[in-house]
Amino acid sequence: MNKENVLFGIIGLLAGLIIGFMFANSINQGAILNSPAGVATQGPNAPQGAPAASGENLPEVQAAIDTARKEKDNFAAQIKAAELYTQIQRYDGAIEFLTRANQLQPDNYAVIVQLGNANFDSNNYLEADKWYSAALEKKPDDVNVRTDLGLTFMFRQTPDFERAIKEFTQSLSVNPKHTQTLQNLTVAYTKTGNAEKAKETLARLEAEDPTNAALAQLKADIQKLGTPGS
Repeated sequence: MNKENVLFGIIGLLAGLIIGFMFANSINQGAILNSPAGVATQGPNAPQGAPAASGENLPEVQAAIDTARKEKDNFAAQIKAAELYTQIQRYDGAIEFLTRANQLQPDNYAVIVQLGNANFDSNNYLEADKWYSAALEKKPDDVNVRTDLGLTFMFRQTPDFERAIKEFTQSLSVNPKHTQTLQNLTVAYTKTGNAEKAKETLARLEAEDPTNAALAQLKADIQKLGTPGS
């Protein structure tokens, strides 16, 4: 992702953006996934491939997984199983059950978005692109999803920062004050060496979120590009 030496300094910032993305996903999952109790540590008798859980809650965790696998037409069971896997960041399991949930309810917008999220968190950026794009066909003004789509272009093996910029810009046309998008757009402009646009976007971010923890790093990375015309 970092072929230009002058931009090596924002590797840490990009990692921070992933963390921010995952935190945002955990909030957005509330539409279909409710946080389960007791998903924390690996029990001694955990079934193969099942999420970790405390000993006292292991039977109900296993029961939820078994129910989802036996009752393949049970939408709620698929969502519950996906929820359990998501909680311990076993996104392969989450994708399995979310895929089945999508087959049961193909028009369920929240499931489509969560398939994008789970694939993103699995570093399957092309697949995440597919699901986010499908979601945006239904709700093209969903700023969060479009911004997440933009991130897939930043993090894939061969980044496409111009395409990311296009998606972020479209998000901001809907909500000009969306701070996560402003932050991501600043990084994208920095990665392309456009110091002027990066500064302009950073100024907008700072105006909206003056306590943003990324501001200092963003400023430092833009400074490394030098001043246009110098």
